[in-house]
Amino acid sequence: MNVAVISDVHANRVALDAVLDDMPAVDGLLCAGDVVGYNPWPAECIDILRDRVTASVMGNHDRAVVSGTIFSFNSMASAGVEYACDELNDLQREWLANRPPTTTACDGRVRIVHGHPDDPDHYTYPDEFSPELLDGEDVLVMGHTHVQHHEAYDEDIVMNPGSVGQPRDRDSRAAYAILNVDELTIDERRVEYDIERVQEAVREVGLPDKIGSRLAKGR
Repeated sequence: MNVAVISDVHANRVALDAVLDDMPAVDGLLCAGDVVGYNPWPAECIDILRDRVTASVMGNHDRAVVSGTIFSFNSMASAGVEYACDELNDLQREWLANRPPTTTACDGRVRIVHGHPDDPDHYTYPDEFSPELLDGEDVLVMGHTHVQHHEAYDEDIVMNPGSVGQPRDRDSRAAYAILNVDELTIDERRVEYDIERVQEAVREVGLPDKIGSRLAKGR
């Protein structure tokens, strides 16, 4: 069984389209949260994913949009949340609100969280990956850091597919992964997309310029 794993789309429809176009035929699509935030297409990204994802969780930006709470966010993040709050209709907001903080997929063999199994807001960078993060599942999927990485421990895997919509590992290409659940292998993938188109849209809707400019640097 092959499943695609994505995270941190952050309302970047151009990057999401590129990832979906690149994606081979798979048996499911897993999402580790933050469909919205930062970029100009929160409603469109929800519409694209709500009929495609097999299992997904709520990210911190998703939660902020649902709850209207942005107190701990910087100005870029706050602007993206406020923009999403204005753009989403009731059905899109309801779908986002129904995302759980953690879920399982593939008959319980895969567990999905956003930040950390014990704290959805904790940034779990690769140097914190360890088998102790696992709790009986074969694969733990995390997002939040926007850094693509995985580690294999005997027959278990801890992974982050990276960010579709705002990579922060100094590679500007959209990131995702293909997980073979039967063989427990990971194919980490990167996809070029039209960053200038996103930058133009950021300016057109009045979001902070840095949201667009940082995309070219992958940080």
